[in-house]
Amino acid sequence: MKSCSSNDVKIYNLSAGKSLPEWLSSEKKKKLQNKSIDFRRRIELIQDFDMPGLSSNVQISPDGNFVLATGVYKPRIRCYDLKNLSMKFERCFDSEVVRFLLLSEDYSKVVFLQCDRYIEFHAQYGRYFRLRIPKFGRDLAYHTPSCDLYVVGATHQVFRLNLELGRFMTPIETNASTINRVAINPVHHLLLFGTQEGCVEAWDPRSCRRVGVLDAALGSITEDTNVSGIPSITALKFRDAMTLGVGTATGQVLLYDIRSSKPLFVKDHYYSLPIKNIEFHTPENLVLSMDSKVVKIWNQDTGAPYTAVEAEPDFNDLCLIPNTGMLFIANEDKKILTYYIPSIGPAPRWCSFLDNLTEELEETNVETLYDDYKFVTESELNEIGLEHLIGTTLLRGYMHGYFVDMRLYRKAKSTAQPFQFSDFKKRKIREKLDEERVNRVKLNKLPKVNRELAMKLISLPANSKKKGGNLLEDDRFKDMFSNPDFEVDKTVEDYRLINPVVSKMDKKKANKLESLFAPVKDDEVEGVASSDEDESSSDDDYQLRKEEKKQARLKIKERDSKAEIKPKFYEIRPGEEFKHSDLSGQTKLSKISLGERVQKEDSSGIKSRGPLGSREMTFKLTSKKKDDRQSAIRHHEERRKVRRSAGELKNKKNSWKK
Repeated sequence: MKSCSSNDVKIYNLSAGKSLPEWLSSEKKKKLQNKSIDFRRRIELIQDFDMPGLSSNVQISPDGNFVLATGVYKPRIRCYDLKNLSMKFERCFDSEVVRFLLLSEDYSKVVFLQCDRYIEFHAQYGRYFRLRIPKFGRDLAYHTPSCDLYVVGATHQVFRLNLELGRFMTPIETNASTINRVAINPVHHLLLFGTQEGCVEAWDPRSCRRVGVLDAALGSITEDTNVSGIPSITALKFRDAMTLGVGTATGQVLLYDIRSSKPLFVKDHYYSLPIKNIEFHTPENLVLSMDSKVVKIWNQDTGAPYTAVEAEPDFNDLCLIPNTGMLFIANEDKKILTYYIPSIGPAPRWCSFLDNLTEELEETNVETLYDDYKFVTESELNEIGLEHLIGTTLLRGYMHGYFVDMRLYRKAKSTAQPFQFSDFKKRKIREKLDEERVNRVKLNKLPKVNRELAMKLISLPANSKKKGGNLLEDDRFKDMFSNPDFEVDKTVEDYRLINPVVSKMDKKKANKLESLFAPVKDDEVEGVASSDEDESSSDDDYQLRKEEKKQARLKIKERDSKAEIKPKFYEIRPGEEFKHSDLSGQTKLSKISLGERVQKEDSSGIKSRGPLGSREMTFKLTSKKKDDRQSAIRHHEERRKVRRSAGELKNKKNSWKK
């Protein structure tokens, strides 16, 4: 259960919380309920009070014991027994239900208006009869004294179906092009039709004659309302014998005394969305008007707002339980929303425990978090220099951090990081200039961010599975090579743990890269041209230059130990042409075509003659065995020259015996 406050009025959302999957067995559901705190604390007021896809209509039976709801998908109706707080039955249809009407005090007689022009009559056991009307229907109403069922839709006629005789009666001819809504007064049975033109026509069902017309479109235009378009009638509801509520497609609610053609009060939702339903809460003299975004509750006499109910999904239908503070909302979500407002009425008798539960919740003190405080962690406090305030009244400990006043946080951040905004401004200007340079001539340049990664991607062969060129050209990874926030920081401990051995480029690739690119000095990167004049030196100041070089080496070592690792920039040497294949390494000759092999070989001995492409090739035949023999002879000659003779040792063979 989730509680919120709107205009100092407590509203309890009884359908909030996690729901268990339907495919789980009862044992697994019990285990989840025992393990999870969220499942144990949730309140499931009515079991399985939801739909597979979304809910379109919801109503409560006149005796107050059953709730019926329709939804998709597959189109269906579900009936819930409020005494047992569970689902009683479920039935499916061939098409979606536009509207349905209860003809009895309970669920035993129900009529459904479907979107494919069919009308279905259901009894207690199931479908009883099915018939089709000439035009698509939008609403229906039942006249109890004559047993006539009135159906309105995309036509100027009102179809009359007599349920006692079981046949269609003569339709009512109206002056409207299309009729959206129909309503019958429960006291004197006056019949009203809401038209597309913004008029409400009143008819006498006994003589089938028009007795009056209300121009609601003209009445909705006032100084306080914002009317855009034709205010057609989208909702009709009687409060009593004389008070009528009219909702328009432009978001206005008009309250009429049917004896007058001028509205008593006009309420604007200011959303310019059609009013889908209107309900009257008689004990508190309140009006509930609903569009697809909000249910507004306001005073009937003054129009003063009382409270409002909002949710993420769009609303489809509203059902207020009479003389209570509970309401059901059919919406574009699986769960049928259930709200309880204790200030407008008590809980229904089938869930009277809600009164005690809400009283206990109101007695407990709930800490409220305001927008003028900022939650910061201890590391963030150290960054902005407010760690010395820990333990004072300026910081309030909460969970793993602290709450600090927003004004103090902004001052401290501006002091600790004074150039943050200026750096952000420069970065945005640089990005804007880069966007304007897109149409210019593009040169083969490495990106400013993650240069080493870009070089690795460029060095991949064309037939490799990892296509680096596509990654550089893909717009989804554009910020990875342009935004400094995505720069790979190799000094971070996390990077070292993930990459214990940092991959480096091969020596061949590095040498090839240095042959194609020339290093760029730091002053050239910043935009300052370097001098081409070399400083002359003489032999006289040799010792001085030697000492200067020694000091320079010491300064470089100190700077390297303090400075961060920066990428080394290269530029293409004049007269050289850079290709992706230069860094890709040598591929096996067996895997390349004959044409590519010929291009890689020395073509100095190939000459072309004639315009037709004739070729003349000169070559020299050599024998591998002969070459090996010549090399062996040369090797023996070299060994003879360095060999020392051992002939003298023969004369001294027995000299040791003496």
